[in-house]
Amino acid sequence: MKTKHVFFVTLFFLMTSLSYSQKKKEPQSIISGKVSISKYHSRSDLDQLPKGDLLNLYIERIEVIINILPNIAFATKPGVSLKSLGIPDTRGNNRALKYNIEATEMYFESTIEFQKTILPYSDTNDLIAAILFYEDTLKSLHTYNEFKD
Repeated sequence: MKTKHVFFVTLFFLMTSLSYSQKKKEPQSIISGKVSISKYHSRSDLDQLPKGDLLNLYIERIEVIINILPNIAFATKPGVSLKSLGIPDTRGNNRALKYNIEATEMYFESTIEFQKTILPYSDTNDLIAAILFYEDTLKSLHTYNEFKD
């Protein structure tokens, strides 16, 4: 009887410890959020779109640029973590990355709120020029590695 009791108590503690053990989580990627656009456009494509669609394209490009450009010294694509770059996996470094990601999200949200309020008043030709400029900027990310070494 005592053996059964010890066995069940041991089994209980084993199950409890397994259920509360911390799982290894994937390292946080330096670039998070939206990092690509669905299509690049020509001026003639954009000239045919209604202003509402142009506003959406503009905002989509801003989101990608906000998520990538500040971090291109580290990465141009998601999936790169501090650890994969050889940066020590310390609490301070992880906290700095977390704060950077949170600040980026807050900046994006406030920028989009402003854009949705003010951008409809913009000139359609200026809006198209801005979209084309942003798209050229994003295309240049494909050649970023040529500037290394």
